[in-house]
Amino acid sequence: MAQSNPEAIPIEDLSITLDGARLRFLRAGSGPALLLVHGLLGYSFSWRYVIPVLAHEATVYAPDQLGAGFSDPPPGMNCCLHACAERLLRFMDAVGVSDCDLLGTSHGGAVAMMTASLAPERIRRLILVDPVNPWSARGKSLSVVLSNPVVAPVVRKLLPRLHPLREFYFRRLYGDTRRIQPGTLEGYTKPLRRPGALKYGLAVLRAWNKDLTELESVLPRICDIPTLLIWGSLDAAVDPASAGKLQAQFHDCRLVMMDGVGHLPYEEVPGEFNRAVAEFLSQHDVSAD
Repeated sequence: MAQSNPEAIPIEDLSITLDGARLRFLRAGSGPALLLVHGLLGYSFSWRYVIPVLAHEATVYAPDQLGAGFSDPPPGMNCCLHACAERLLRFMDAVGVSDCDLLGTSHGGAVAMMTASLAPERIRRLILVDPVNPWSARGKSLSVVLSNPVVAPVVRKLLPRLHPLREFYFRRLYGDTRRIQPGTLEGYTKPLRRPGALKYGLAVLRAWNKDLTELESVLPRICDIPTLLIWGSLDAAVDPASAGKLQAQFHDCRLVMMDGVGHLPYEEVPGEFNRAVAEFLSQHDVSAD
């Protein structure tokens, strides 16, 4: 269980070279490894309310995926789901993590599932937060539009400058916008000022629908991994109705539906989120298996 008033644990801001590019990551705590995988427009900033708590239970790693946040993109980087998963395994190798509990949110949830399918022996448990999955239609049409070779350059040029549009999109991800803490929007948009910041996201979108087909085909490989699904009932990005179908793909899977919460439960209700994760990890202790 997470401590109610934990003492502060130092969070290291580190970097390694992966695939010839600088990858930035945060690390904190001690004990079994817990790897956090952010969503499409997120980065390690997404976990600022999670790391200080869960670092009392584990050694927490929170990378900015190559091309996202403050990590650099290697030239010609492949951003399909399979390639993202392979990079995550190479990151584990580089930081000396042989196996881990793997937590992914949104597109990062799909990356987590694909990663587990490539190396199930290295993933002890899965925690999937509003994960992109084959049974949610949301995003499928938008991915086609935004990845269009005519539209994409316009998006890359204009989106970092259109603050009202960015704020509208971000507020849409909350079930209750009164829960948005000061500095949150600024924190998420800060990396967008970097040159080429949106190339990673648009490259992900180009492979979106093909990736979902592949993801569905590999799910039987991970059906025996103990899994926790956390979903916001008001998620506007990934359909909450898809949760049951995804849950049915696993033999040991618990679903926590957070009422009145949107796509970012670790932002909106971090206390409730951290308790759910800590309880799952304590109740599904695989060390004794």
